[in-house]
Amino acid sequence: MSDEQQQDHQDQQDEQRDETPAEPQEVHAPDGRDAHEKGTATLEEPDPKAVLDGHGVEAALLDDWRIMFDQLHARFETGDFATGLALVDHVGKAAEAADHHPDVDLRYGFVEIHLSSHDVGGVTSRDIDLARTISDHAGRLGARAATEKLQVLEIALDTRDLYEVRPFWAALLAYDAPEDDDAVVDPDGRGPTLWFQVTDEPVTEADRQAAASPVQRFHLDLRLPPEDADRRIKAALDAGGTLVSDAVAPRFTVLADAQGNKACVTTWLGRG
Repeated sequence: MSDEQQQDHQDQQDEQRDETPAEPQEVHAPDGRDAHEKGTATLEEPDPKAVLDGHGVEAALLDDWRIMFDQLHARFETGDFATGLALVDHVGKAAEAADHHPDVDLRYGFVEIHLSSHDVGGVTSRDIDLARTISDHAGRLGARAATEKLQVLEIALDTRDLYEVRPFWAALLAYDAPEDDDAVVDPDGRGPTLWFQVTDEPVTEADRQAAASPVQRFHLDLRLPPEDADRRIKAALDAGGTLVSDAVAPRFTVLADAQGNKACVTTWLGRG
């Protein structure tokens, strides 16, 4: 074969390679495992009943929403009641179309919305999809997302035996007492959750005298978006508070007022 024929043959092979479809490449997760093994980066539709953690919610890039315990929360500042009412109307229509219904709180000047998948007890792709739709409607109405104003308050009660006292508090507050849980919860989602912290700390006046330490049976836990926790902690310290412990921050940080009464600022970070 002449040099000219060899070159023509090589050119034909190059053209065939260019026209040959590339073999599909495997997608690997960051730690080297295949994507399908980790449940991420696949071409499959997300499981509508798979519960997402905080990292999964953040990956969805929902600028207007934050995960607060087992729900997505958003607050949209509307400026007036009529705009808020219009937003609620859009939310209602979107919820009916998706057959997925949020909790909506309409006030003068803002609307707060909570999303969760009650059938699985957490946030799923269904909530992500509806959150995006709601944000789109809010944006069209000129409503501003105010993530810095989101918070959830819980109350903790020190006890040596939560099963001894929990029935009383469930009955008094007309709360539910879920099995295998350390709390009682408002079935309507209006009042703060009351949870029971098992402790060996002094819980009676006699214990206090014996231990020479203050008795604080109740304390407040304030859940905040992670980006707002430091700002709120600083405000409390500037207002005369003291830092008791930040050993496990940002999971929770323990503060105290000038008389030693404690409260915790908590976030979803560092919780598995």
